Amino acid sequence: MIYQIYPRSFRDTDGDGIGDINGILEKLDYIESLGVNTVWINPMILSNQEDNGYDVISYTEVDPLFGSEADGERLIRALKDRGMRIIFDFPLNHTSDQHPWFQEALKGPKNPYRDYYVWTDGKDNRPYPNNWTAAFGGSAWSRELNSNQYYLHLFKQSMPDVNWDHPPLRKEMAEVLKYWIEKGIDGFRLDAFIYIDVDKDFPEHPEETGPGQDLNENGGNIPYYLSEMNESIKEAGEDVFLVGEATSADAELAQWYTDPENNMVDKIITMQYFPEKEDEKDDAVPGDKQHAPLDLKAFKEVQKAFKAQEDRGGPVLFWTNHDMPRSLHKFASADSEFRDNAAKMMAALLYLQKGIPIIYNGEEIGMKNTAFDDPGNIPDAGVMDFYQEASKAGWDHKKIMRHLNLIARDVSRGIMQWDDSEKVGFTDGLSWTLYNRESKYNVEDQEKDENSILHFYRKLIELKKTALFQKGAYEMLETKDTLYVYRRTLDEKEALVCCNFSEEADTIEIAEEWTSGHIVLENDGNSLEGGRLLLPHMEPPYLSKMNKPSKTVHNDLYL
Repeated sequence: MIYQIYPRSFRDTDGDGIGDINGILEKLDYIESLGVNTVWINPMILSNQEDNGYDVISYTEVDPLFGSEADGERLIRALKDRGMRIIFDFPLNHTSDQHPWFQEALKGPKNPYRDYYVWTDGKDNRPYPNNWTAAFGGSAWSRELNSNQYYLHLFKQSMPDVNWDHPPLRKEMAEVLKYWIEKGIDGFRLDAFIYIDVDKDFPEHPEETGPGQDLNENGGNIPYYLSEMNESIKEAGEDVFLVGEATSADAELAQWYTDPENNMVDKIITMQYFPEKEDEKDDAVPGDKQHAPLDLKAFKEVQKAFKAQEDRGGPVLFWTNHDMPRSLHKFASADSEFRDNAAKMMAALLYLQKGIPIIYNGEEIGMKNTAFDDPGNIPDAGVMDFYQEASKAGWDHKKIMRHLNLIARDVSRGIMQWDDSEKVGFTDGLSWTLYNRESKYNVEDQEKDENSILHFYRKLIELKKTALFQKGAYEMLETKDTLYVYRRTLDEKEALVCCNFSEEADTIEIAEEWTSGHIVLENDGNSLEGGRLLLPHMEPPYLSKMNKPSKTVHNDLYL
């Protein structure tokens, strides 16, 4: 079980309004009490902070914003002392334009660091070498001062892409990993690794302009680059866990990346788990900034497809992270009286499947998104264009902001709610970002309530540690779209997981044996979107054989 910490928003101890390493150290008892065995921490290395740590100035220095090198070493030792592992983010596709490598590269084509980045010459009568756009808006190319050469930045102008085709760059990157492995780091999340193999022919995008990422993802040289890196880092540690961020990867591509014979990564994080009902979007408004409900039928098909990774321990299982809205708010009932039920149901639905759960800090207390009032404060590219187009289509401000606040990545980066005091127990200063202040949905209040989401998560995590839910076979049962039912089996043990993803209470036929079995978890109902009671009792799970004739069970679901 992995617990993801977004350090800027976790706990501030020096009053500057930004979370820090000492804040994580202060909360280690709490983290350990969850029952997780691994912590993934978003970037804390030296950065220009234009992309919250992913624009790297130095790969081997702790950013003073978060603490000192000694603080970082204390954190690693403290986690080790508790028998926990630690995963660091590794932004390997690009650096900051303030990185010493890029500053050297700017000295001219003959500088040895020039080839650490991707360059091409300008073309006559064209403002840019081709029509690629960057993820944060504008062209994917920027011209170097005093020359006709351009450098590539698939994300942001201040984040030039590095050139993995250049052997010295690959050697430097491997040395970075070995540095942290020797410090005690157990694994890495490879940020945006699917873009490291750039097509040096720089083909035009088929549209008038289009994302450069489209033409540079999942390149054929990636296995060579990563397997070479893996062989190198084995010198520092035999058992290094690598999880790659591949936002567009389907189940087949995830299989390829995690194939042990290809020696690339152990697991994949993809955003393709959550298909939405695209037909419910307004055609008059750009679709990429519109919220739509989860397509439950397609969601189940995606989960079935990823079952192919069962022989590798299953896929990564997650509902949300720092790059996407909190799913409890986006797809469920964060603003209804059934918020607790929905949070518990979603946890049971996903995390008891076969795979490795990643819990994003605050998820375990039912945190919802923060909400922006002004579209100008949302840093996602295209927000203002969307606002203008939606306004022309007749949407009012409230409707537009509702959609933006359900698709923008920054809404999930709100402050961790430790208590219901004025600054939610996060800081004594002015917080760097928005936060919600809520009684009940904070750690202090949920610790006191045995029926809270927090206590449910702890019980679920303990259950997940059992052999049945780690090693047992997984089989999804055929049901209507709004019901999600699966079986886990191992030798003579068996569990049935039943979840209702709808507004209405429902019935399900199960064997009579389950009705007298052992209830391991209990959830007093579930609800989604409509805000009405779903199930008076959703009780997961039973650990007995299902060998008697089925019967209809009203208003009860058994896990």
